[in-house]
Amino acid sequence: MAVNLLFPEAAALTPVVGIRLGAACAGIKGRDRKDLLVIALAQHSTVAGVFTRNRFTAAPVTVARAHLANGSCRALVVNSGCANAGTGEQGVARAMQVCEALGKLLGCEASAVLPFSTGVIMEDLPSERIIAALPRCVEGLSETGWLEAAEAIMTTDTVPKAASRVIEIGGHKVTVTGIAKGSGMIRPDMATMLAFVATDATVATNSLQNMIEHASQRSFNCVTVDGDTSTNDSLMLIASGGSSCPEISSTNDDGYASLCDAVTEVCTELAQMVVRDAEGATKFITVRVEAGRDERECRMVAYAIAHSPLVKTAFYASDPNLGRILAAIGYAGIDDLDVTALQVYLGEVLVATGGGRAPGYKEENAQSVMDQQEIVLRVQLNRGRAAVTVWTCDLSHEYVRINSEYRS
Repeated sequence: MAVNLLFPEAAALTPVVGIRLGAACAGIKGRDRKDLLVIALAQHSTVAGVFTRNRFTAAPVTVARAHLANGSCRALVVNSGCANAGTGEQGVARAMQVCEALGKLLGCEASAVLPFSTGVIMEDLPSERIIAALPRCVEGLSETGWLEAAEAIMTTDTVPKAASRVIEIGGHKVTVTGIAKGSGMIRPDMATMLAFVATDATVATNSLQNMIEHASQRSFNCVTVDGDTSTNDSLMLIASGGSSCPEISSTNDDGYASLCDAVTEVCTELAQMVVRDAEGATKFITVRVEAGRDERECRMVAYAIAHSPLVKTAFYASDPNLGRILAAIGYAGIDDLDVTALQVYLGEVLVATGGGRAPGYKEENAQSVMDQQEIVLRVQLNRGRAAVTVWTCDLSHEYVRINSEYRS
């Protein structure tokens, strides 16, 4: 069902020196599905991240935040099939048990392990099964394990999500490779469901944090499937120091901008994969809001359109019922919006101007756009210079089926 999304090839994923990955089946999702991942980091790696702003924060997010603040990270451990969210103090204790077990296997402190979980909320983490499977993950650690890693963190995803970039900084080769998972409960707020991006550059922690915040704002924070922000959203950026490129210790250093661009490109590709693989999606929709006074009001309009069930179901039906789009713009929350000043384009077709139907508009022209799998909707507010792009999808019968049967 994924919209123009191909299964990634392992050969297309460039290994990152200093990052090893190992996946195994812990029996959380069944006997035959990999559902546990260990990412082992070179000793002097730096790590930065952004996490969900959902106040019902999952236990692994609580633990990962605390461990990240310690400043020393040697491993990440990720399970799918159980979110370990809404599990109270016991959830934190079980996440810590996993960190302690992996720390012993890798010869590091439990506080140097960051835990992550995804899956069903309000179910106890099967820490015993995870701990029993950790040795198999460690035995299988490999720098070439990116595709298996992407598969191990999937839940309702139909396609694993992974991407790489190789750039040159000052004559030195630098690699960026990342994986992500997500297809439902997607309306990120500082992250996505789960994403892990690594580079072999040497980057100081503060610069790495600036880099991932910049990238997330332009990628994962620009997607929505259903308007639901998960309890477990986490996006991590790792710098292993395996490249011969000089250290990037400041945002003003040579190489910072190039590496930041590469990280943003990988994050954008992964974020768009999440939308293309959205539960039941048949269309990939780009919502572009232009000429706003600031990015905030552009986002308000873009998300009002992208979250509207009426708009999304119209896209699913290929129905140019464009009044639904105008209604969403109108209730977006811009109190002084002059609706007579804006224009709305579906593809290259001007459908609304002057507060109503555009002169010369013909429904068959809009219909030809609505019939496509990839659609661009553009709104010009004509009140400033700011612009924002959001990526979303349609809402289908299949989305309802998937989510109604999720626990069965």
